[in-house]
Amino acid sequence: MNDTYRKETNVGDNRRDEPVIQVKDLYKIYRVGEERVRALNGVSFSIRRGCFCSIVGASGSGKSTLLNMLAGLEKPTKGEIVIAGEHMEKKTENQLVAFRREHIGFIFQSFNLMGTMNAIENVALPLTFQGVDKKRRNKKAEEMLDLVGLTKHKRHRPNQMSGGQQQRVGVARALVVEPEIIFADEPTGNLDSNTSVEVMNLMKRVVREKNQTLVMVTHDNYLAGFADIVIRIRDGKILEIEERDGQEIPEEIAAKEPASFGEEKEPDGKGQV
Repeated sequence: MNDTYRKETNVGDNRRDEPVIQVKDLYKIYRVGEERVRALNGVSFSIRRGCFCSIVGASGSGKSTLLNMLAGLEKPTKGEIVIAGEHMEKKTENQLVAFRREHIGFIFQSFNLMGTMNAIENVALPLTFQGVDKKRRNKKAEEMLDLVGLTKHKRHRPNQMSGGQQQRVGVARALVVEPEIIFADEPTGNLDSNTSVEVMNLMKRVVREKNQTLVMVTHDNYLAGFADIVIRIRDGKILEIEERDGQEIPEEIAAKEPASFGEEKEPDGKGQV
């Protein structure tokens, strides 16, 4: 591995801001029969608050394993993961559940919405686990749906919405708990290219306004380019960390979106928006 990346690499370095994520010499080793497979092989980096970071690599590169490690869904074989000042690798399962509930939001490729619930109920669901009363959580859910441009679809269930609209509900659900960090796992994998760009634009603008940190895993180099930081990974090792301004949205798409992050549009009959 390049010596540059054997050391801790400060992604989006800004001395005025302490990193919100710090990873040091992270290893994940699986035993497959008699072989030891290194899914992660000595990964180190840090990410500052308010940064949009994409982790990009092919299938089997270790990117999904890395995301699971960061989210506390898998334990590392060796190494440190410090998020918001707390060591994830030292927490018990119950402590990890509590930490995720209070500090982390998730956006999934398959949307993971409850089919029997409307948009408000889906977005409000994480607040239920925080003990927020129904009136407050529904009010906050409506505010988030307004933010992502779904004012007219608040009472719609997932089967009454296009794929793009469902993913906007997913973004609103991730935001409703006001997390410090949002993890997104291939969030546009089930969307067409135009809708993917609109969802990327939405996520980028929202997290910047709220100064939240977004970490996205993707295999798509074009979508990765929307991020401020691109971490390229292969065979469990970091190949490159690129700091950039982030891809601009094509003008013909951006022009369709108002300042409130895009009004909802009716489905086009193909399950997309």
